[in-house]
Formats: sequence, structure tokens, C-alpha cells
Amino acid sequence: MPRGAAKNSIEYSVHPAIAHAQSIIRNLQDKTGCSFEEWVELTQRSGLRGEKEQSNWLKQEYGLGGTTAAMVAARTEGRGAEDTDPDAYLQAAVGYVDGMYAGPKAKLREIHDALISLAVSIGPDVKISPCRTIVPLYRQHVFAEIKPATRTRIDLGLALRHLKQKPVKHLIETGGLAKGDRITHRFAIASSKDVDEQVERWLRIAYELDS
Repeated sequence: MPRGAAKNSIEYSVHPAIAHAQSIIRNLQDKTGCSFEEWVELTQRSGLRGEKEQSNWLKQEYGLGGTTAAMVAARTEGRGAEDTDPDAYLQAAVGYVDGMYAGPKAKLREIHDALISLAVSIGPDVKISPCRTIVPLYRQHVFAEIKPATRTRIDLGLALRHLKQKPVKHLIETGGLAKGDRITHRFAIASSKDVDEQVERWLRIAYELDS
């Protein structure tokens, strides 16, 4: 899997959603008789403006699926390369993380970096794939996610659905079990000092549950 350099020599991995998007693009020629680039050119020639109008037109006139139409419309408007191309994603991923900790949340970056360093120390197959507002950690699936929840707190979410032992008191339930979400518990972390043995223990448990 392509990987890109991140802050402090931590490497990012391409988000799994990119592989799904690439699969759609690869299959488009066989399904429709036109390549992704040809659909973009067709939409550009339509004279339509705005992704919503273009996407609706592609669905109504040509029967494209919603995801495919949205991808074509985004590229028509000069956007979306980071959602479909691995190299473009890896370039954008660094900016996603920097953007999360810009301005009033800048002080949280130290906590974020401590959590990332801890995560990659747990196992060689940990993959870090930033999104615009969260940083998911993958093994086979998402086993944890880092989210700057407020100006003073990062939430470390953990996937503990199949946990057989009772979590410690300060490991907060997210309601994910009832909603069917992967992330079921979280630590509220306000200082790099809070990235302690308990956090490491439960992060490792979440990692091992995804073996």
C-alpha cells in the first residue's frame, strides 16, 4: 500500500475508501462504455455548473449511480483527486492533520503526536489514514480513531465491540454498541500526560481484537 511521509517521520497509508473509488473508476469502462476521463469531458461539455446539477444530470440522463456521478461532478469542478488517487490523497493527508490543529486547537497537536507514536509502536501493521476531521487507525479494520473534539480535548475512540472484560471506569461508552458503530468507547485526553499505561493497554486491546 502506498505510504506518504508525515510529521515526525510517521508515515500515512492510503485510506481504504481510495481503493473503493479506484475500483469504481476501473469498472466504469466495462459498465458504461466510457472511461472516467470521458465522463468528465462529457460533463464539461454539457455547460452545466455546480456539482449538484451535474450529478443529477448524470444520474437522470445516463443512469450513473450516485457515488459515480458525484465523483465525476467533483472532478469536473476541479476537485476530488484526493478522494480517488493514492498519491493525491497522501499529499492531502498531511494538510488534513495540519488543518485539524490550526488556530485554537494548535495546543492539541502534542497530544495527537503522542497518540500516533504510541499507535505505531503497538504493531508493524498499524495504518494511519487521516480524514478531514478525524484520524482513523487501521489494522484489518478501524480499531481506533483520534479526534480533536474541542479546543481542550482529544477523544481517542476505540473499537471494543467484542470485548469480554469490563472496561475501566474512565473509558467512556460512546453509544456505539447500540448504534452498530465500530467505535464503542473513548478516552477524553486533555494532556499528553494522559497518554498513560491505561491508554496504551486499551489501545493494544482494540488492536488485538482486530487480528
